[in-house]
Amino acid sequence: MVVVNEEDVKRDEPPPHGAIGMSTAYRISDAAPAPRSMEFRKRVLHPKAEIGLHRIDHDEVYYVLSGEGIVNSDGTTQPLKPGMAAYLYKGATVGIKQTGAQPLSLIVSYPNAVRQTAP
Repeated sequence: MVVVNEEDVKRDEPPPHGAIGMSTAYRISDAAPAPRSMEFRKRVLHPKAEIGLHRIDHDEVYYVLSGEGIVNSDGTTQPLKPGMAAYLYKGATVGIKQTGAQPLSLIVSYPNAVRQTAP
């Protein structure tokens, strides 16, 4: 077991996939020793920030803790608010942007690539 305090893994940085605006990243699963089979992260998108469009090679979940945003999957957009989750499918081109007055706080979780071991 690994117990992680989010303050220990917190850093301010541009969001991934385009560096649009600023965000605070909490790389929670990075504290777990390798190999690990999933990623679990919290990200706060500051006003007008977004995780740019990118193709995913795994299913992925964006779960909103606070704030509001718009998620995009293959050109279809949907608004998100606290308590809502977007389940995104392998092969889709996805992204999410902050909207509204408050920062958008979300959990992002997805599996790591399956690593083949030598016989």
